[in-house]
This record gives sequence, structure tokens and C-alpha cells, in this order.
Amino acid sequence: MMDKIIILNGPNLNLLGEREKEKYGNVTLKDIENNCNEFAKKNNIDLTLFQSNIEGELVNKIQEARREYNGLIINAGGYTHTSVAIHDSLKILKVPVIELHITNIYNREEFRHKSMISKVASGVLCGFGTDGYIMALQAMKTYLKK
Repeated sequence: MMDKIIILNGPNLNLLGEREKEKYGNVTLKDIENNCNEFAKKNNIDLTLFQSNIEGELVNKIQEARREYNGLIINAGGYTHTSVAIHDSLKILKVPVIELHITNIYNREEFRHKSMISKVASGVLCGFGTDGYIMALQAMKTYLKK
């Protein structure tokens, strides 16, 4: 059976490759999506990718995920530190959730050290750059085999 996984990306991740290159590098979200899709094809994963700058759209996708997907990976961007709504919607899920960050949020500004998502996530990956997306997919695939 094919694993169905969704990757959600939050605000400003659509500007990867343009913004704060010293932190995020030159890789674009499209590059990340292409790499993830290639990995998914090689690993029998039915992958959906979604990005939004709008909190409610992310909440809607999370709610849909409870019936459509085996696993969810989320890089909520700035909403990681502020969104009770995303926290609450993830809490409803009965599937594994991996929280993902390109940078190490604990090496950044103090306000980024608190995550509203970590308490409801099965695991957290941060600080591995854009390679973290493939690492998260591999981790989810392994987790789903259990």
C-alpha cells in the first residue's frame, strides 16, 4: 500500500531563494518540491505539497488530512510560535506529525524558541537546511512502517 503524506509550508516559505539567503540559502520552494516529489516517486509515496501565507488555509488542510493522509509534515514558518489554531487542528489528527524547520530555531531569536507545534508532533527536525525535507519524508516513511 502506498503511503499518503502531505507537506504543509507556512508563511514566507514561498519566498525561499530570495529572503534571508544567509539563513535559508538559494534553494527555492519549487526546488524543494521537486526534490520531495522525486524522493516520493522512488519510495512509493503519494505526496501532496501545499504552501499558504494564510493561517486558516493551513488549518483547513490539516483538518482535511485527518481523513486523507497517513502522515503530515509541517513547516509552519512564523505560525510555529504563535498559532493556537494550528496547534489545535494538529491535536485532532490521528496520524503522525513531523514539525520541520530549515534553520535551528534554538539558535535564533528568543521568541522562536517556543513552538506551539512541538507538543502535538511525533517528532521535530530543525537545523538541517532544506535537506530536512527529505530527512522528514524518510523519517515519516520509517515511522509509518511501525
